[in-house]
Amino acid sequence: MIAYLEGKLAYKDPTYVIIDVGGIGYQVKISLHTYALVKSEEKIRLQTYLHIKEDSHTLYGFYDTEEKSLFSSLISVSGVGPSTALMMLSSLHPSEIRQAILAEDVRTIQSIKGIGAKSAQRLILELKDKMKKGDGDMLAMSAKPQHALREEALAALLTLGYNKAVAEKAIDGILKRATAELKVEELIRQVLKSA
Repeated sequence: MIAYLEGKLAYKDPTYVIIDVGGIGYQVKISLHTYALVKSEEKIRLQTYLHIKEDSHTLYGFYDTEEKSLFSSLISVSGVGPSTALMMLSSLHPSEIRQAILAEDVRTIQSIKGIGAKSAQRLILELKDKMKKGDGDMLAMSAKPQHALREEALAALLTLGYNKAVAEKAIDGILKRATAELKVEELIRQVLKSA
């Protein structure tokens, strides 16, 4: 299984990208969600899913693990193949799909091309409990990066000569007020400005 590809973005189209990895061009099918997130970056890294059939091997790429996880859940439902799952991820944001499943919103799911009433009901029936259980996992996953971010920023500030208690208090304050996800450099910069 190919878990991810990292290399030079050789070509970008709304439905696929070509990633040059060591002189080999991999064509990877993507959703519009991933297309929007992949700027014209020189270097790119996509989480991938390899779908193998008798007559083809197809790589599907995702900008983040949340989208890849949702894709895997969608294709686990009987009657939903990779193309349909990709169509769903192109039609709605991954969080909208999750919300529609949790809210048992058949109309929203049915609004996606290729999804009928029966398929929408089957998706809800088979994935609702999985999504509820997954919400706890998603919260744990999002807590890890913030914890790692906090620790990395704290280590840098201690190296710069900051008092540990003062640095921790400043970092925690900034993280509580943050409206968007911060990078380590931004977090350290904000602490330095506040001092």
